[in-house]
Amino acid sequence: MTSEAARTPHRAALLAQQLTTLLGEAAPAAMAFLQQHLQWLELAGGEVLMEQGAPGDSAYLCVSGRLRVYVRDGEGAQRMVRELSRGEVIGEMSLYTGEPRTATVIALRKTVLVKLDTPHFDELLALSPQVSVTFTRQIIRRLQTEHLRLPVPAPVTIGVLPVTDGIALDGLVRRLAEQLRRFGRACVVDAAEMDRVLGEPGVALSDDRGAHTRITHALDALEAEHDFVLLLAEQVPGPWTRRCVDHSDELLLVADSTQPPAVHAIEQECLAQRAARSEAAEILLLLHPAGLTTPRNTSAWLARRPVTGHVHIRPKLDRDIARLARLLARKAVGLVFAGGGARGFAHLGIWRALTERGIEIDCIGGTSIGAVLAALVAADPPVNKAIDIARKAFSTNPTGDFNWLPLISLIKGRRVKVAIERSIGELAGDQIAIEDLWKTYFCVATNYSQAREQQVRSGHLARALLASIAIPGALPPVVHDGDLLCDGGTFNNFPVDLMRDMRGVGTVIGVDLGARNPRRIEFDQVPGSWTLLRDRLHPRSKRRYRLPSLTAYLLNVTILYSTSRQHQLRELTDIYFNPPLQRVGLLQWAKFDAIEQQGYDHAVEVLAGLSETQRSALGIAAAR
Repeated sequence: MTSEAARTPHRAALLAQQLTTLLGEAAPAAMAFLQQHLQWLELAGGEVLMEQGAPGDSAYLCVSGRLRVYVRDGEGAQRMVRELSRGEVIGEMSLYTGEPRTATVIALRKTVLVKLDTPHFDELLALSPQVSVTFTRQIIRRLQTEHLRLPVPAPVTIGVLPVTDGIALDGLVRRLAEQLRRFGRACVVDAAEMDRVLGEPGVALSDDRGAHTRITHALDALEAEHDFVLLLAEQVPGPWTRRCVDHSDELLLVADSTQPPAVHAIEQECLAQRAARSEAAEILLLLHPAGLTTPRNTSAWLARRPVTGHVHIRPKLDRDIARLARLLARKAVGLVFAGGGARGFAHLGIWRALTERGIEIDCIGGTSIGAVLAALVAADPPVNKAIDIARKAFSTNPTGDFNWLPLISLIKGRRVKVAIERSIGELAGDQIAIEDLWKTYFCVATNYSQAREQQVRSGHLARALLASIAIPGALPPVVHDGDLLCDGGTFNNFPVDLMRDMRGVGTVIGVDLGARNPRRIEFDQVPGSWTLLRDRLHPRSKRRYRLPSLTAYLLNVTILYSTSRQHQLRELTDIYFNPPLQRVGLLQWAKFDAIEQQGYDHAVEVLAGLSETQRSALGIAAAR
């Protein structure tokens, strides 16, 4: 952390603009007071601005850069609650209360701030009471959003670093910038462009201190003028590549997937020394040939570098570049499929309707049968091919192999295993891993051994699906890292909350299979078995006792907790589907086509009634 060395005429001008935006019509005397008494600070990426529990005696304004806010809970675990960027105030509550800091704040990258201590704040209030109103409003706004799931804001400055040799990135980055312009102003800056901006040939590759200052000012100005600045690094480590790393909110590590996954010199020299806790997110971008069916060996790339996430793209496909742009701009569309046995075939009909309207899905997740069908979407096949494969795999009673010695489960599960492996194998190949899927994917299982929900985002895909669909007592559990896993519906049958928290997702589509209206019981006491048997010999419309079957009862009991959260989870969706499937049993696998069509018809109806805001979020043309 440095002090007045961070003050330059250029940054003073930026500060003046930000103070005007923050304070509005504050008296000129107040503005002059602040300009005189604010202290300048500069943090490197990973430096701590304030620690939770430390004395609170000042507030800060971010002039440039980005910071991350962490809160430590009662058990000592830290979680990230928000990110702050230029123009935002940090720690203002302490100016009023003098109480200890309620969070730890760390710089993600090189960040410049100004500091106002409590004594000078008291003088400022005496000079201009209106300032107190401004700060009070800011505190109220922050308190109002404290309980909300705030998305991580989109990065402004994105560093693009080659981590395999011989990649021609210029064309790819310019096409990415073109896609980002759908969401704001975007520009590409490489070493040559920086030379042009400053009018000094060779300055971007210089290690001169004066050159560094001029380049930093130019980058600050570009960041203030654009929503997205793509910094294209050189093919080798050097001054410009290091500046790209130091000034980036997020880093794209671009690799040719056909090359060995070894750690590149740029990673060794420019990334290895950064603070792990606070570094700007590193996203591994794996480039693949256009005709490739499914990526392979992704785990080998991920094992060698501590990245935040990864994205597979085929550079020749514009829709893959568009998907990357949506992820970076936090405008990605996430789709969630709930569990529900054979009712899950409706998911495929809804996906078909979305596809016909040109709605691109960027991230996908689900539970139980929803997890299985979501995996088909993540493999990125033509929708009709996926439906044909699912029909062939699941419409032949996959739960019909009953276990005559049910020590662990009523159903052997061999048919389910064959159905899953056959459908995944036909679309993506055998022994595929979750991280090899084209689109970002997760599924939910229940960790029986540890009594908790478990989100699965890596590892053997078929094994993860078998765990997510293993209804307790009905299908055998799956062993994973020494624990028993079973159906994820026990804890979270409709995991839209996990999708809402996923990096890059801006719009969440949820497909719920829960009953719309609970069935009311019209009698006072459950009859005996013989009475029920006689009643069930009558046609369905003439039965007196409308009770679930033993199988349905046992299956539904396993998801009661999830069902109780249905309304709460629905509120986390932007577009909600709940097809009318009350008459469809959980094990009516033979009704594949009818259920799929019901999902399609329901989706057509819902999509026709979308608001203009919803249509815009999905990239659909405005209704006429």
